[in-house]
Amino acid sequence: MLIGYARVSKADGSQSLDLQHDALRAAGIEPGNIYDDRASGSRDDRPGLAACLKSLRDGDVLVVWKLDRLGRSLAHLVNTVKDLSDRRIGLRVLTGKGAQIDTTTASGRMVFGIFATLAEFERDLIRERTMAGLAAARARGRKGGRKFALTKAQVRLAQAAMAQRDTSVSDLCKELGIDADFSHLRQFRVIL
Repeated sequence: MLIGYARVSKADGSQSLDLQHDALRAAGIEPGNIYDDRASGSRDDRPGLAACLKSLRDGDVLVVWKLDRLGRSLAHLVNTVKDLSDRRIGLRVLTGKGAQIDTTTASGRMVFGIFATLAEFERDLIRERTMAGLAAARARGRKGGRKFALTKAQVRLAQAAMAQRDTSVSDLCKELGIDADFSHLRQFRVIL
């Protein structure tokens, strides 16, 4: 069965779904099998897409007007299509860049495989840049993670206060201006 999905970026009604709906119906999709959203593709909360993906069954084909209507990014698209493939559901793109994608055919699967490889390459580049940036920061003497919440003077004050045993931990945390989850105090062995 052919199932369609359409999306416009603005929910204020300034963009119309008519063009996409017409193209999906021309591709043979029944109007009752077309799901849509009026929201940015960068939003995770797209109820139309969620309902569309939930409705798809083994052997169905998801049809979109353009590839960018389906995903937020190349990585998101690759993950979505992998999920569809794992469920034995095809994807067909009607127009625009990626119009030759039809994962129900061998050539369509090959084209999407190239996209998947590019997405993996992009993730690897990001990982490499992140690691290089962290290494450069360490070489300049910067340590990662949060800065210490307490100065040495505050640690000494806290240790002295807790040694007297008449100070409550929550009062001490308020006085020091730190969260009452005590992790900062445990870190400096003020409390165990």
